[in-house]
Amino acid sequence: MDWHFSPTTGSPYWLERATSLEFDPRVDVKSFEDLTLFPNVTNELRDVRAQDLIPQGYGPHPEVIGVFESGGTTGAPKRIVMLRDWWDSELARQVAHLEAQGLPRNRNWLALLPSGPHMAGALLRSQAAAMGGVPFTIDMDPRWVKKVIAAGNADEANAYAEHLIDQAAFVLQTQDIGVLWTTPPLLERLARRDDLVELVREKVQLIGWAGAHMDVDTRQLYRTEIFPGLTIVGSYGSTMVLGGAPERLGLTDEDPCIFDPPSPYITFSVVEPDTGRTVPNGERGQVVMNHVSKSFLLPNNLERDMATRMSPLEGQVGDSVADVTPVQQFDNETVIEGVY
Repeated sequence: MDWHFSPTTGSPYWLERATSLEFDPRVDVKSFEDLTLFPNVTNELRDVRAQDLIPQGYGPHPEVIGVFESGGTTGAPKRIVMLRDWWDSELARQVAHLEAQGLPRNRNWLALLPSGPHMAGALLRSQAAAMGGVPFTIDMDPRWVKKVIAAGNADEANAYAEHLIDQAAFVLQTQDIGVLWTTPPLLERLARRDDLVELVREKVQLIGWAGAHMDVDTRQLYRTEIFPGLTIVGSYGSTMVLGGAPERLGLTDEDPCIFDPPSPYITFSVVEPDTGRTVPNGERGQVVMNHVSKSFLLPNNLERDMATRMSPLEGQVGDSVADVTPVQQFDNETVIEGVY
């Protein structure tokens, strides 16, 4: 709190925003629970000048990896600024977790994830390189799919999704791909094509999924019948918290897919939407995410997801989550997942 709200180190955005807060973050925020004092300012990131999000303590020339945007599911996209130190630490955590899952190095990756201003595709390219592989990608604009679905143009949305799978097919047919990272809607479409299923079974050691949501029965079907013998793992996160929570190690096919965030930097709470009270373990509620690091501060962000509150790992701050599903309405907008 001292870093983000000191006049010499804080970002222009938070220094200005602090003047309208009804508390003093440097005095009153002393614990994880105190983050609930902050209002949810996430929607303000649709309009704020990107440079104003960078803490002044980084000096006049901070190393910016990129300005990344949300998927625009609930309106105009929101933006965050990714600085080098956080990018490197998040990348190291993700790589370590994949190695713990048994993924060997020196395998090429194919990422069926959003391109353009989205964090997911950029992070996967860096992960592939960090593990000694060559990253292959496709062109994906998830906003276009959501737009045509909202307009009732199901045939156009279907054609675009098949176009994405066609791009994947070109790579799978000609390249040595050991890791496939995709979204549940695209994995479902890929699984409808017998020739691509055979290619994945032949070439791929690990399938990772992120973005949209996958239920337990579908996950078990992929693991036991469609892609038996392959490692299939998920990741749950948000651009607004600059990263994700990996799937817990050691889960069986029958277990719910539990996600453990990299606390204390990224933390979750599962709450009653109307009251903000934390729900009991094993009960469902809406997910609140926090990001608190040197490079960025975004506390008390009510996400567009419902989840089951799970007991955290030993030493973890906040909750773990499972059985994540989108809410139907968020910020007076219909939630459309589309292909991501």
